[in-house]
Amino acid sequence: MGKGSNVQKAQAARERNQKKLGKSDEERRAASAKAARDSCAKRCLICLQTFMVNSKPPLLHQHVTAKHPDMLSDPTRCFPELSGFDPTDPKGLKVAAKAKENEKKKKSKKGGAGMDNLDDLLSAGLSKGKKKKK
Repeated sequence: MGKGSNVQKAQAARERNQKKLGKSDEERRAASAKAARDSCAKRCLICLQTFMVNSKPPLLHQHVTAKHPDMLSDPTRCFPELSGFDPTDPKGLKVAAKAKENEKKKKSKKGGAGMDNLDDLLSAGLSKGKKKKK
């Protein structure tokens, strides 16, 4: 074998060593900066306590009830994200059920009108008879 095989072996060894070393300094700095941004993504406007970016509204409402009970009438003064949040329905199941019920009502109204049109067609002499054989 010629020199080419040694060059390929050396390059493969360099790649293996790079994988073992892990992230570069730039990648580490970028990752730590992103973690710092995410750790203080949500902030209470009253006491300035920070929350992670993935904090859910129930956790934020819990903070309002524990730390700022005088703000319970308007929790959006602490967190604007809590607008429209219902503490009695933290997962939003009631809202989803109501929306589904409204959707069913709309469909039933449309379906009723369609049946009237079908009845009109049938009374006009159109029928759903068998297909004619040729």
